[in-house]
Amino acid sequence: MQRAIDRSAVRRRIRYRVRKKVMGTADRPRVAVFRSSKHIYVQVIDDGAGRTLTQASTVDKEIRGKISGGGNIAAATAVGETVAERLKSSGIEGVVFDRGGYLYHGRVKALAEGIRSAGVKV
Repeated sequence: MQRAIDRSAVRRRIRYRVRKKVMGTADRPRVAVFRSSKHIYVQVIDDGAGRTLTQASTVDKEIRGKISGGGNIAAATAVGETVAERLKSSGIEGVVFDRGGYLYHGRVKALAEGIRSAGVKV
């Protein structure tokens, strides 16, 4: 008899494994991604100070006006561009990308490419 796969536990293990290697500083903060079936959320974190510098998601009012749905690649790209604009306005030119245990594919990849397209080094 096969055991059921607990996908959240698998993602949690991968997330911890990634977090051992990825560390955000004041110069290059960490971009942490959370992806649900309907939305995508991004936080920019300075791990040295232990605080969130900025955030963006598909539930923000300014992004919701630009997109048709929150769970698609176009929405992820819009969130990436928005967070990159907020980073550039605060004087941050480069970030480290924390994929949060998700595969670097689809919406997560589109988010990173949206950040890059706005001129922030990922």
